[in-house]
Amino acid sequence: MRRQVWVFLVPAFLVIWGCAEEKKFSAPPPEVSVLTVEPRVVTITAELAGRTVPYRVADVRPQVNGIILKRYFTEGNLVKAGEILYQIDPKPFQTALENAEAALARSEASLAAAKLREERLRGLVAEKAVSQQDYDDALAVLKQIEADIKYWRAMVEQAKINLGYTSVKAPISGLIGRSNVTEGALVTAHQPMALATIQQLDPIYVDVPQSTTEVLKLRRELEERKIIRAGESLKRVQLKLEDGSDYPWFGTLQFQDVTVEQTTGSVVLRVVFPNPRNILLPGMFVRAVIERGKYPRAMLCPQQAVMRNTKGEAYTYVVNERNVIEMRVLNVEQAIGDRWLVSSGLSAGERVVMEGIQRVRPGMTVRIVPFTPPAKTAR
Repeated sequence: MRRQVWVFLVPAFLVIWGCAEEKKFSAPPPEVSVLTVEPRVVTITAELAGRTVPYRVADVRPQVNGIILKRYFTEGNLVKAGEILYQIDPKPFQTALENAEAALARSEASLAAAKLREERLRGLVAEKAVSQQDYDDALAVLKQIEADIKYWRAMVEQAKINLGYTSVKAPISGLIGRSNVTEGALVTAHQPMALATIQQLDPIYVDVPQSTTEVLKLRRELEERKIIRAGESLKRVQLKLEDGSDYPWFGTLQFQDVTVEQTTGSVVLRVVFPNPRNILLPGMFVRAVIERGKYPRAMLCPQQAVMRNTKGEAYTYVVNERNVIEMRVLNVEQAIGDRWLVSSGLSAGERVVMEGIQRVRPGMTVRIVPFTPPAKTAR
C-alpha cells in the first residue's frame, strides 16, 4: 500500500516541480531600442570627379620674322595683357617703314603738279587749243599718282604694324609658362611652336562628367515630382581637393554640355570657381559636390539599423503596433550623412530597431525602450 502511494506521489511531484521551474526560468521579452522615422525635406547632392581647366589659354606666337633680342618676363610669373614679352630685332622693319614713308612723300609731291597740268589742259581742250589725247594723258598721270599715294599710305600703315609686331605682347593676363626660345633665336611669323603659353587661372573652370543614366533619372524624378528644384542654390557648387580638404570658395554651375561623350556615355558639366590664391592649377583632380534638388518627403533610415542579406538586399527590423518584430526589405538610394535615403520599404511613423538587433528575429515580441544617440566627443 505504501509503495502504491509513492508511485502515485512521485509523478505528481515531478509535474509540480517542472511547472515551477518553467515559471521560474522563463525568459522575459528581449529589450530593443527603437527610433521612429518621419519624412523630412532633404537636399540631394551628387559628388562627381572632375578636372580643372584654365579659364583662358593663349599661345604666344610671333607675327613677323626676325631674331629675338630680349626676353622681358620671368617664367612662371603673372603677366598682364599688353605687357611686352619678347623683343624681335626692329631694324629691318624700321627701314621698311622709312622707305614707304619716302615713297609716299614722293608721290604726294608729284600730285600738285599733276593736278595743275590736268586743270590747264581741261580748259584748253574745250577751246580746241590742245588735242584730246594730251588731256587724256594728263588725266591718266593724275589718277596714277593718286593711286600711288593710296598704295604707299597702305604700305606705311603695314610697315608700322609690322614694326609694332616686333614687340611681342601678352594677349591676355595670366600665369606664363616656360619660354621655348632664348635670345638670338630665329622666329618666323605664325610658326607652329609657341614662344610661351599664358593661362588665366582666376577664375578657373572645373569640368565634371556626369553619367547620362543619372541625367535621365534626375529628369524622370523631376517629372514625377519626387524631387523639386528651387532657387539659385542649384548653381552653387562646393569643391573637395585631392587631399580631401574643402576648397574655401564656392563655384557656379555655368552649363551642361549638349553632346554625349561616346567613349564614356557622359555629359560634361562646367563649373567656374574663383581662384585668387592660385590654389587650383590646370589638370588637378577634384571632386565637385553639386546640388540635384530637394526631396520634400524623404524617408531616412539610420545606417546603424540597416543590414544586408545573402542576396545583397538591404533590410531592417521594424516593431509593429503589437511590439512584434517584422523584417522589411528596403530600396536605398544613397547615403546622406549617417543615414540611408529609402525610396520604398518604410512608412512614416514606423519604429526601426537601433539596438538589440542581434537578439531578435521576425515574429518575436519585444520590449521597447527609447533610443539614446551616443554623445559626440569634443575634439
